[in-house]
Amino acid sequence: FFQKTCDITELLQKIPNVYIYIHVVWQRKGNIMTMAEFAEWLGLMHYMEVLMMITSIEYTAPISDENVTVTDTKFNNVPARLYMPRKQSSGLKRAVIYIHGGGWLTYFISAMEPYDLLSRWTANKLNAVVVSVEYRLAPMYHFPVQFEDVYTVVKFFLQNSVLVQYGVDPNRICISGDSAGGNLAAAVAQQLLDDLEVKVKLKIQALLYPALQTLDLDLPSYKDNENKPILPKSLMVRFWSEYFTTDVSLQEAMASNKHVPAESSHLFRFVNWSNLLPEKFKKDHVYASPIYGSSMLGKKYPGFLDPRAAPLLVEDTKLLGLPVTYVLTCQHDVLRDDGIMYVSRLREVGIEVIHDHIEDAIHGVLMFITSPTDLALGHRVANKYIEWLNINL
Repeated sequence: FFQKTCDITELLQKIPNVYIYIHVVWQRKGNIMTMAEFAEWLGLMHYMEVLMMITSIEYTAPISDENVTVTDTKFNNVPARLYMPRKQSSGLKRAVIYIHGGGWLTYFISAMEPYDLLSRWTANKLNAVVVSVEYRLAPMYHFPVQFEDVYTVVKFFLQNSVLVQYGVDPNRICISGDSAGGNLAAAVAQQLLDDLEVKVKLKIQALLYPALQTLDLDLPSYKDNENKPILPKSLMVRFWSEYFTTDVSLQEAMASNKHVPAESSHLFRFVNWSNLLPEKFKKDHVYASPIYGSSMLGKKYPGFLDPRAAPLLVEDTKLLGLPVTYVLTCQHDVLRDDGIMYVSRLREVGIEVIHDHIEDAIHGVLMFITSPTDLALGHRVANKYIEWLNINL
């Protein structure tokens, strides 16, 4: 408790206008996490199953309004929520394929009120078709199931016959996602480049405080924000490990940053923050050579070394051909440096990147657009994101 109090006080000094933001969400999140830990300790439910049960309470039914028609459907047997704008237009519409966050494991999160509202805003303000993917989740399903579900929906939607059905312009399609959804969006965009069956190309991608690498969980952003609200390092480590397995040995190795086997040492050049971070984000941190872990973990759970799970691990040649990219990062976020390093790597190979760094935000800021945490900060960031889409899509 004392550690949390110290970190909140420090954060409030830096973000004085969002006291209620920190107070409400940290108290709420902390209570949920404590409940999950207690239930798991008693042997009643898995930690992540408790989180899934609680978030399912916030499920929002597919209710249409005067601006948007909302329906639940399936694309090639994968559930998705479809938002169709009611505005009449003579031409074809734009489209945004949105991938929700939640650590690859939060139940029905795409139908939670903040995500539902963000999709409605996007559809209405852009007069665009929005597809929100409901992929299968950990701990019942592990990587690569989540990636495969999203890829299935995207590939299905990009068929010309489907685009004609929904009145979508094949030259104006975006893939977007936040947090774990940003991870999936980035990975799918990369994999589409090598899929000869997909003829329609994405025009843009938008990655909102994305999780992009599994190798170094001791980046400056992880150290600076280890105990910050919403996504402390311990929770992010658990999200990563649960994405691949319920075996606690991987979680323990990741927590100490000793999970990468020596035979995979060549991958560290893709996440070497001493080369990829601007000086302002390095602060007083000193880069240290990796400490390698057991080869057995890499053999048992190769997913954490797979670029489909960690998009920063691809060779530079695999970045060529990616669409114009928008990356949003938050200063007080363990995932901050993942996004910034991806910006650096994309720019190095000539990809056009727009980087919005929000100095006064923490992870998950786009979730704070509905009661009881309906905050000006959340609306400001949402407006920046939607305005960028409107200009570039």
